[in-house]
Amino acid sequence: MNMKTELTLIRISGLDRPGLTASMTEILSRYEVDIMDIGQADIHSTLSLGILFKCSESDSGNIMKELLFKASELGIHISFHPITKEEYDTWVRMQGKNRYILTLLGRKLTAQQIAAATRVLSNQGLNIDAIRRLTGRVPLEECNSQVRACIELSVRGTPKNREELQKNLMSLSSQLQMDFSFQQDTMYRRMRRLICFDMDSTLIETEVIDELADRAGVGAQVREITERAMRGEIDFNESFTQRVALLKGLDESVMKDIAANLPITEGVERLMYVLKRYGYKIAILSGGFTYFGNYLKEKFGIDYVYANDLEIVDGKLTGRYVGDIVNGKRKVELLRLIAQVENVDIAQTIAVGDGANDLPMLAAAGLGIAFHAKPKVKENAQQAINTIGIDGVLYFLGFKDSYLDERGNG
Repeated sequence: MNMKTELTLIRISGLDRPGLTASMTEILSRYEVDIMDIGQADIHSTLSLGILFKCSESDSGNIMKELLFKASELGIHISFHPITKEEYDTWVRMQGKNRYILTLLGRKLTAQQIAAATRVLSNQGLNIDAIRRLTGRVPLEECNSQVRACIELSVRGTPKNREELQKNLMSLSSQLQMDFSFQQDTMYRRMRRLICFDMDSTLIETEVIDELADRAGVGAQVREITERAMRGEIDFNESFTQRVALLKGLDESVMKDIAANLPITEGVERLMYVLKRYGYKIAILSGGFTYFGNYLKEKFGIDYVYANDLEIVDGKLTGRYVGDIVNGKRKVELLRLIAQVENVDIAQTIAVGDGANDLPMLAAAGLGIAFHAKPKVKENAQQAINTIGIDGVLYFLGFKDSYLDERGNG
């Protein structure tokens, strides 16, 4: 004769302490129950523990009695909820639904920001399974200008309209000064292996060609062309040729001086240290110049640099370049080529950039991130970072501050 069984969900909450979970599960173990699901979270030393178990009807009363006695002894709250077979089957079917990760990031996170973002999810028929904090606890005294706050929401379901969801999140990002990433939670997301960066206004806080132009006395002319190109108003190749031509006659020594004083973007050192530590391959794919890319390569241990070479004759720039221009189309080709060389699926790649010529590689990569980007780029990007430094990329990859070496805290 088949023994009758029942499903029970217990919810436990109270002040956390070592051995609490062990004490409760030891009682269950004496009755040889099957654990169907278990989850635990700890927020500021307050425990929330849920256990769904299957046991024989004859043992149910004794189990609940022992658990109640133990909860009283430990000073915690416990409640019991019978689960029907139909409810359990519905829960199992839900597990097959699409899963996503929504990452919210900023200098600080407010209730207004979280409420607005979670309302977007709710309106799309999505359910939040879990929330975890990726950053360390924010100090009460906000004296550190580089403080950051990030939470990651595990979401289940199928959006009613993915394009509308993306648009609404992007709108909130601008209105409420926060950044976000909405990614499908797949194995590829957990196994990113290659990351490709634009250089100018991404890894460094300047456009090097503008710096060169200032030294050549043509800064205003070059900047005007640069801005038009970054906004996508003129063809990149044409703008590049025009700008390089204006540099004719500049002494080669100027390049060395500029390289030694490049303004490195906030968070680059931390980002590079962590990426190298965890085995990522790193590339610079830049419409700027190889000379400066190689300087960063040596400084941060970057694996690949593809950029443009200026022609130099007798120690002077000729106003011409050598080889093919690294434009938007070429960046995508290089992204795919490096992925092939490294035996990495394109879904395992990441691209980070700010300008219109970065859009093709942002679209092609498994994860494309617009960083402090121009308006046209933000409008078309799936993920964006505008409020903090470039080490915010780490949170979009799922890294927690607690995973990282102390060296990464700067």
